[in-house]
Amino acid sequence: MDLSNNSYVSTTVDPESSYTPYPERPETYIVPVVFFIIFIVGVLGNGTLVVIFLRHRAMRNVPNTYIFSLALADLLVIITCVPFTSIVYTLESWPWGVVMCKVSETSKDISIGVSVFTLTALSAERYCAIVNPLRRLQTKPMTVISAGMIWLLATVLALPDAICSRLHVIDLDKPNTSIVICSPFPSITPTRYSQYNIALKSLIYYIIPLCIIACFYVLMAIRLHASANDMPGEVRGAQSLAQAKARRHVARMVLIFVFLFFICFLPHHVFILWFHLYPLAQDAYNDFWHVLKIIGFCLSFLNSCVNPVALYCVSGVFRAHFNRYLCCQDPRWPRNAMSGANCETSFNSTYRRHTQRKWWIRQGTTIENPSIYRKNTLAKRNIQESNLINIDTSNKNQLNEIGMKNTLILRSEMQLDRGGFCS
Repeated sequence: MDLSNNSYVSTTVDPESSYTPYPERPETYIVPVVFFIIFIVGVLGNGTLVVIFLRHRAMRNVPNTYIFSLALADLLVIITCVPFTSIVYTLESWPWGVVMCKVSETSKDISIGVSVFTLTALSAERYCAIVNPLRRLQTKPMTVISAGMIWLLATVLALPDAICSRLHVIDLDKPNTSIVICSPFPSITPTRYSQYNIALKSLIYYIIPLCIIACFYVLMAIRLHASANDMPGEVRGAQSLAQAKARRHVARMVLIFVFLFFICFLPHHVFILWFHLYPLAQDAYNDFWHVLKIIGFCLSFLNSCVNPVALYCVSGVFRAHFNRYLCCQDPRWPRNAMSGANCETSFNSTYRRHTQRKWWIRQGTTIENPSIYRKNTLAKRNIQESNLINIDTSNKNQLNEIGMKNTLILRSEMQLDRGGFCS
């Protein structure tokens, strides 16, 4: 029977089982190296994200506020948990005392809660923005309030671990030999409390949020597919490549964080559910489950450093900022990235333009580039005059509505085409 300081694996000692000393285990040397990389990449990546958000006003839009909250949650677990938990597979006993045991377990739950709830809120916000791009459903103050409520909810859900986490002493099958482990449960032996705790955590922190997010993304994909098919044939022919690229870009951007979260926490939840809910888990524990436990343990903390790496890979604007702060490079902004308000990294800014162009076409306006509206006042006046000719006299009341919607579109583009994740 394996004995570990892993707080989710509280085991009793089987006198007939073979105990492998820590210096003879490969994970004793592999896990610290992995955690060292997680700590360095996580501090630099998430710290840079925080600096970018605080120093660049243009980056403070609705999606970036959620990204900022994610970075803070990742920094919390990296600073308060990673350095102390990295010894789980290196030292036989927990050396940091009961206070750090409680802090480590609590900060881990807060970080996971903030991450998954923020991803859910971000998915809902992106869905609403794509379904109704003309309506600004969430302002920056409301986003800040939502992020604050997410932190409050995650903190409340972490209170049981803050109260119940404690140190347990396990006697080994050797004279005068015992180890100390940090556990979030009041008892070292499996109890109803530990089983309910594990089941509820898996539901609240993993299964339910991911199901909600999956629903949003399926609806989003259906909407994007329908919007492309609704365009007239000649427009779809002229813009088919751009529309396909926009759909791929949107799908990739909205799914990447959730996919990483799903992958990083899947082995962890599979193991803890099996170990705590399967009655014969301790007897069936073998090398496969031992390896899965270690992989899940490392991946669950790896999630705290992968988001900045993902942003660097898919976002040109964030990549320029990262190069500026981490590599001391002067930002070489693409001309279109600055004049177009950095919409390369937007979840749906490209989709907005296609949606707006489709609406103009339905209204009888033949405009190939909506930016003419905000760049050339004379062109706007001429187009409005052409609309007067095309609209039947019995439908003149529609003119005011068209003008108001055009104004809302222009205002939306001018206000939202800012920052790395334009809303």
